[in-house]
Amino acid sequence: MTPRAALERGLSELALALPSGAAAKLMAYLELLAKWNRTHNLTAIRDPLQAVSHHLLDSLAALRELTGLAGALADIGSGGGLPGIPMAIAEPQRRVTLNDANHKKGAFLRQAVIELELANATVHVGRAESWRPAQRFAVVITRGFAGLAQFLAACGHLAAPGGVLAAMKGAFPGDELAQVPANCDCSDVRRLAVPLLQAERHLVLCRVAC
Repeated sequence: MTPRAALERGLSELALALPSGAAAKLMAYLELLAKWNRTHNLTAIRDPLQAVSHHLLDSLAALRELTGLAGALADIGSGGGLPGIPMAIAEPQRRVTLNDANHKKGAFLRQAVIELELANATVHVGRAESWRPAQRFAVVITRGFAGLAQFLAACGHLAAPGGVLAAMKGAFPGDELAQVPANCDCSDVRRLAVPLLQAERHLVLCRVAC
């Protein structure tokens, strides 16, 4: 199966209605990621077929759980642009900000926004703890940040009233959930079905009363 065929199959299984040209742009993103990965350590995944399932479909499976949460999204610790870039491609009407503290990764993110012509995406380079954006976000999501309690402590101030902090995890994070402060509600844990990926994936949605 070619990477493009794998993507088309995965999109069909997810039943996501993507805008015209989105599939081609998602593949262009993977090509750009692979190009930069030769000189920058952006991802450990080198196989294009695996990148489709572990990067694109993994991100889009999480996006499907956010469809009822309209508004701006911040991707914290974005690294190579995950999950923020696939989400920005899939939902061009949603404002997406990609954040990473590493300047080399920030340079890649800026180049990706330019080359992929992501008019809805911007980049902020710096530590999330010290970031004070002019407008807070409806969704603050991370795939590569530390434990759940650390994520809440570092990023809680970035979420708008009524917004959510969303953490993408592998196996059910029981130990991490047990360490969440009592004033944070992280009871909404959703198991994700990621096409072509034989591994557990969960999305933890935390309300920002914390």
